[in-house]
Amino acid sequence: MENDYIDLLEPTPKLFSKKCKMIAFTLMLFLRYSTLFITLLTWYFYDYFIAGATLLILFIVVGIIRSKMRNSVIPFHQREYQYNDEGIATWYTAKMLCNEELAQAPTTSSGSLSHNGVQKDLEKR
Repeated sequence: MENDYIDLLEPTPKLFSKKCKMIAFTLMLFLRYSTLFITLLTWYFYDYFIAGATLLILFIVVGIIRSKMRNSVIPFHQREYQYNDEGIATWYTAKMLCNEELAQAPTTSSGSLSHNGVQKDLEKR
């Protein structure tokens, strides 16, 4: 019973610069709407049978892209939780595209980073 405790979750990182927020928003739009947008374009330019096939193929392709992005940046112990497209885009932008922003993030009163230092702060104690 002494060693039974729940691991703290690393919260979704906060993005501070407008550039990083715009990148995360663009990635979220890609993950959320690219399948429908490309399918509608295919339907307009070709045929609805080809658009149906495009919808099925893009659903699989975007799902693979989404899972690769999710598994590359979300910590291992948190992968069992579900994340929406906005969460995946924010994690990916913060960890892969805006690393310099993580180093310059404001700190809390305990000295840990406000968006990803909860677990590291406990490990120091």
